[in-house]
Amino acid sequence: MPIYFYWGEDDFAIEKAVGSLRDRILDSVWLSFNYTTFPPDQSDAVIQALNQAMTPPFGSGGRLVWLINTTLCQSCPENILTELQRTLPVIPQDSHLLLTSRNKPDERLKGTKFLKQHATEFREFPLIPPWKTELIVQAVQEVAASTGVKLTPLIAEFLAESVGNDTRLLYNEMEKLRLYTENSHQPLDVKIVSQLVRNTTQNSLQLAAAIRGGDTAKALVILTDLLNAAEPGLRIVATLIGQFRTWLWVKIMMESGERNPQAIAQAAEISNPKRIYFLQQEVKNITVQQLLDTLPLLLELEVSLKQGASEIITLQTKVIELCQLCKTTTSRI
Repeated sequence: MPIYFYWGEDDFAIEKAVGSLRDRILDSVWLSFNYTTFPPDQSDAVIQALNQAMTPPFGSGGRLVWLINTTLCQSCPENILTELQRTLPVIPQDSHLLLTSRNKPDERLKGTKFLKQHATEFREFPLIPPWKTELIVQAVQEVAASTGVKLTPLIAEFLAESVGNDTRLLYNEMEKLRLYTENSHQPLDVKIVSQLVRNTTQNSLQLAAAIRGGDTAKALVILTDLLNAAEPGLRIVATLIGQFRTWLWVKIMMESGERNPQAIAQAAEISNPKRIYFLQQEVKNITVQQLLDTLPLLLELEVSLKQGASEIITLQTKVIELCQLCKTTTSRI
């Protein structure tokens, strides 16, 4: 009874995992007979998928049945639970049932517990928080290794700053670099990579720095560039929240008298203590209170965007407010 449940916000990573699973299970000759998907808007999707999973595959290879973006682990009616309990233990070994969801499974539900008990693979695909740059650098290095692109540590850091936690963009840019290295005898350096790679997260971090310095004009220019590059507003906000949160923790630890970089890094959830010196320089002209006051504004911004407010106007308004807040702080010091 091969059963797989993939969930998380990293849609592209889930797509790649599904593609790998599909290639491993299915015979391409019999693909149209043995591969069935059920979209979330189909009312009887779960029942139909379970019935399909019980059908032996035609020809060679296995059968793959995919419940796309299912809410089964958020809401499991009694009749569906009964059907799960009846079907999952007896699914044929050459039939594979795959369930995917963006939402975290509710571990309290009987359906979730039963599914987890019988699943071959129960796996999360989370997005790396934008402020955890060390993990993003690690992801860049892993993708480079898998695609055969040789990167120096400096280029890996530049790519991490450029693509952020966007896995799809990372693979797209890495493929671009792979094609370049295949057709050129010139080794990669930061200058070449900067000309080839789209840079958005770096600008979001620059936006945070401009806000911290109270430079309204510069911040609005950077914001306009980001929006013109089709950078999603919520991704910009996520980077800002992460950066200001990191600055706040570093400043709090400094004000408390802590001087140990390892201790500060642990409190700020920074895996590389060498970054602490530079972060300390960045926050030396801003107070703890002002950093604290930025967080409610950023939260208001996030909520407004999620509720459908005009992205451009809302972002511009809040960026101006944040700059004024930080500028007031800087002038007092």
